[in-house]
Amino acid sequence: MDEEMQSLKKNQTWELVPLPRGVKLVEPSKFKARLVAKGFSQKEGIDYHEVFSPVVKHKTIRVLLAMVSALDMELEKLDMKTAFLHGNLEEQIYMSQPDGFLEVGKENHVCLLKKSLYGLKQSLRQWYKRFDAFMISYNFV
Repeated sequence: MDEEMQSLKKNQTWELVPLPRGVKLVEPSKFKARLVAKGFSQKEGIDYHEVFSPVVKHKTIRVLLAMVSALDMELEKLDMKTAFLHGNLEEQIYMSQPDGFLEVGKENHVCLLKKSLYGLKQSLRQWYKRFDAFMISYNFV
């Protein structure tokens, strides 16, 4: 969990701020060694607006693999570590500081999320938007 928290800090996933009045918190949870937001408590239109992101169909993957094989091509793969943590959030989402990782002197502050976090409903969409912009900027699309 220490490695996960270091990654979150390095990525500037949140900043600690006093909790504004009337704002509902999204609570964190730990799943294995990952910090996960309890996205099931999010309300549409308040905590998120869009969640759609495209997904490759299995048929498309099979056609691609068949073409690679038939044309004697090579195939590479890419794994983006902590991918969801790179999507910028468009909404203001506040989360409690994770248990065991309270910042000294700011124990009463909460995390204002600046980047997506596992478990948020919009995390996949925000990652896709960031990846799509990257691909377009290098003329891959």
